[in-house]
Amino acid sequence: MTIGAALRLLAVMVLWASCFPLITIGLDLAPHLAFAALRAALAGVCLIALGLFLHRPIPVGGPSWILIVLVGLGATSMGFFGMFHAAEFVSPGLATVIANVQPIVAAALAHVFLAERLKTIGKIGLGVGLAGIAVIALPGLGADHTRGYSIGIAYVVVAATGVSVGNVAIKRLTGQVDPIMAMGFQFLIGAVPLALLSMMTEDVSSLTWSTEFVLILLALAVFGSSLAFWLWFEALKQVKLNRANAFTFLVPIFGLMIGAAFFGERLEVVQIVGVILVLGGILLVQRDSGVALRRQTPSAHSSNKKIEPLCEDVRRR
Repeated sequence: MTIGAALRLLAVMVLWASCFPLITIGLDLAPHLAFAALRAALAGVCLIALGLFLHRPIPVGGPSWILIVLVGLGATSMGFFGMFHAAEFVSPGLATVIANVQPIVAAALAHVFLAERLKTIGKIGLGVGLAGIAVIALPGLGADHTRGYSIGIAYVVVAATGVSVGNVAIKRLTGQVDPIMAMGFQFLIGAVPLALLSMMTEDVSSLTWSTEFVLILLALAVFGSSLAFWLWFEALKQVKLNRANAFTFLVPIFGLMIGAAFFGERLEVVQIVGVILVLGGILLVQRDSGVALRRQTPSAHSSNKKIEPLCEDVRRR
């Protein structure tokens, strides 16, 4: 993995971690699905406008558009639907644990559709990372004995499944389409079901168009969605999905850091242990991919051994 790809992935995790407090604040100012639909639509408009300004090509071909629709319905429609609704029923701690099953679900899908196969070290790494997430969320798990608990769990599972499907589709899209235009259109496509559900089930008139809400919406759409997904797409051009997905275990860690820096939250000892486990899990996944790459790449010495008899045969002729 190049330094540039690693920096992109780290930037994406910081951007995604910063979304959680903003969503929590914004949910008091707007209906859940209307908020989600506005975020997705604004993100799509920003990316497409940027793409047109830069004269980027619009995606062509049926297969590419099928994948773009799949990303939109998975990562955006299902992901935002589950994410915005789950906040009403479960604590961030439990939601974080379940949402971070996503790399494991994506690893199974990548095995089938992308031929990405983790070795034993990588599988252990995913398990260690997930254990670290559970330890980090442990202090908040006890607060989840509330009404609608099982509904909240279901919403988080929906979000994690949608994001997993979307990530596999994004990986298949890399190298086929322009990332700015592709991510822009998937956001617009994903916003449509959210908007329709909002109009059918919510009182859209209760949305508060205050300065605070507009600033939160802009931050989520431009930085937490447009910029984050563009960087994520660019990173997946160079990195296998399993290796990139391991970085998502960093999201709750960055969330803790943001909470400590801006909201006065204190990091408990058990959470520090969880952070160490997460970092260890990520390193194991990266090591697994590195070992697989070395096994697949023939050494120069072995290549020379194969070439020398051919050269000798040519000289004899």
